[in-house]
Amino acid sequence: MKITNILVAGHYEDVFRKHFSSTNLYKLRFIPVDEITDEDFDWADAYVGFMPTPQFQLSKLKWVHSFNAGVNNFLEIDGWIENGVLLTRTICSFGQRISEYCLSYVLKELQHQKFFEEKQREKKWVRKPPIMIKEQTIVIFGTGEIGQEVARTFTQFGATVYGVSRSGEQKEYFQSVTTIFDASKVLSKADWVISTLPFTKETDNLFNKELFNHFNHAAFINVGRGKTVDEIALIDALNKGKIRHAVLDVVAVEPLPSDSPLWERKDVTITPHISAITDLDEAVTCFIETLHQIEQDIVPPNKVDVKKGY
Repeated sequence: MKITNILVAGHYEDVFRKHFSSTNLYKLRFIPVDEITDEDFDWADAYVGFMPTPQFQLSKLKWVHSFNAGVNNFLEIDGWIENGVLLTRTICSFGQRISEYCLSYVLKELQHQKFFEEKQREKKWVRKPPIMIKEQTIVIFGTGEIGQEVARTFTQFGATVYGVSRSGEQKEYFQSVTTIFDASKVLSKADWVISTLPFTKETDNLFNKELFNHFNHAAFINVGRGKTVDEIALIDALNKGKIRHAVLDVVAVEPLPSDSPLWERKDVTITPHISAITDLDEAVTCFIETLHQIEQDIVPPNKVDVKKGY
């Protein structure tokens, strides 16, 4: 596939020019997403950005590259298969960043940080033995690049790690992988349940009352997509003790509305979708690597299966 004209949604000239400084093979336009016109789409071979424009002209493009790992905002546009447009996503240090995020909250509990902070305020010298990660059972929903990196991190500390995926295909770093339909078999064992799932038709409100009923006082960490969780069912599961604590880096509506009951709960920790913030240098490097693969007719590893949604 020959790519010449690249439409970049945003003012990222400096970082792009730094990486494209050695070649004149490509022409680039840097335009804010809400200022892109039909003429820009007529000109472009490829579109690069965090999100589509309000009037996205998919049929005029050969290739779309998302600066995010998730692509559900692009997949809301119809016509990918009919128009034969390639969709790719960013692969960089997302897995490591998300692993460190998850690890930090697991360690916070196992090392009793909240307990010792309270005792310090009370000026009391009280011992409480930490719990080791190797004593923990962790179930990870999603066994792709990010899920595998999370599994690798916890496996290195000796945890027992199970995976849950659409296919149930066995993957490295997991003791075993089961399908979503058989998830109940491992959920009852879990001390921690971590979701790295993308948002698709199949994962829409996947974490519902029925699934939460299989939790056995586990902690739940969501670093995937907010719309995979039925938040009413989540609150109910917290109230019933099925979930002892929820760490939510993503929620169904972002920013989380001020009237959401999740804000007020002591058994919920909310962060503003920061577990894997895109590093622009990494993202542009990934884009360039993908561009070179496409021009050599190599199927890039970050190609999105538009039927599956990831």
